[in-house]
Amino acid sequence: MKKADIAEFYRRLADRIPEPETELDFVNDYTLLVAVVLSAQATDAGVNQATKDLFDKVTTPEQMIALGEEGLKQHIKTIGLFNTKAKNVIALSQALIEKHGGKVPADRDALQALPGVGRKTANVVMNCAFGAETFAVDTHVFRVANRTGLAPGKTVEAVEAKLDRLTPQPYRRHAHHWLILHGRYVCKARRPECWRCVVRDLCAYRPKTPAPGSEEEARMKAAARRPKSA
Repeated sequence: MKKADIAEFYRRLADRIPEPETELDFVNDYTLLVAVVLSAQATDAGVNQATKDLFDKVTTPEQMIALGEEGLKQHIKTIGLFNTKAKNVIALSQALIEKHGGKVPADRDALQALPGVGRKTANVVMNCAFGAETFAVDTHVFRVANRTGLAPGKTVEAVEAKLDRLTPQPYRRHAHHWLILHGRYVCKARRPECWRCVVRDLCAYRPKTPAPGSEEEARMKAAARRPKSA
């Protein structure tokens, strides 16, 4: 995608959602960190349902330690990999107390040193809690970056590096949120909803998906049913 098109791409997404936010529910920096750790291989909606009662009772590492691993499991047992996640949350809570005075560090390397915290989680926390211009590449961001031609790459690391290099101001702060939301609700994995996409003319994806029930969709289905010539 050309430099001018990249700026226009973000401008349109920004016009649609001027102040994008994470869809994870949280109370403070600590509960944000916990929610992001829990969200790995799980939906935000599922995590929010599981943490609704948890975050009414637990908002600090000290309170999490007091709850204990078994107590935490009772709250998050509906989330995938809850046994491992409970163990990691307890361990990272202990590490925060011992190494950071119970506070979430505003440093990506320090965050990644915590149990259960990978680069994507650290990037989300740095962005949402501290306003850092980081690019958390999840499955949605990876798909949108490659499908549209915005920042194609074969690995998460390659896509993140390209997004960091190519995304201009004033869009860097919210870029990954716009891409996540666009991928979650418009540029979907199985059937992208191109007919209502605000950046469809800038996007490299072909063929564009027509609106359900439209004449264009009927033509495409008819063409697909025609036997191929020898």
